[in-house]
Amino acid sequence: MSASGRVVSVNVSAVRTVEHQGKGVSTGIFKQPVAGSVPLRGVNLEGDDQADRKNHGGSVRAAYAYAQEDYRWWEETLARTLPPGKFGENLTLCGIDVNGALIGERWRTGSAVVQVTSPRVPCYKLALTMGDPAFVRKFAQALRPGAYLSIVEEGVVGSGDAVEVVSKPAHRLTIAEMTHIYFSERERLSELLVRELPEHWRAWVVAQLGVESPDAR
Repeated sequence: MSASGRVVSVNVSAVRTVEHQGKGVSTGIFKQPVAGSVPLRGVNLEGDDQADRKNHGGSVRAAYAYAQEDYRWWEETLARTLPPGKFGENLTLCGIDVNGALIGERWRTGSAVVQVTSPRVPCYKLALTMGDPAFVRKFAQALRPGAYLSIVEEGVVGSGDAVEVVSKPAHRLTIAEMTHIYFSERERLSELLVRELPEHWRAWVVAQLGVESPDAR
């Protein structure tokens, strides 16, 4: 497949503590663009960290991608300018359908290969960076979740690099559709059980369905 997009910005952050409801909260959501090519290996980009790897990091959420096209939609909706990294994403991309990507789809970006694993389910930390306590609900309703990525082949990635779709699974479950089912049509949860679904998601779906272990599609 030919290149279908490019990297607009690579964004990282160390963990820092901010105040939330009178308490100190550790977070790595305040990403800033960095110049040059950045190694993508292990469970993150070099120079990046997640405060809560159970819910925001780990091998199946080594990086988070958000689309420049969605930035433009939010800027029009919110009537404000939003810099790259504002959504806490590591890779700001353009020209590739992030929300339309299939669970398990693989991209080559720079010299690395990544796999789309799941959508972002927003929490209060996104509201913190946006300065809007109601933003979690707004983000969920917009169905523009962005995509978590695992690392298939380690490499380096930088702004201007091409993003090429190198493989797609046979099913039809997209990032956006998974988000819609999770928030609005939980009677369809069994449709999430594709082979490429991360194990923590599979365990949650199986628990919700109250069955032992449905076959993956």
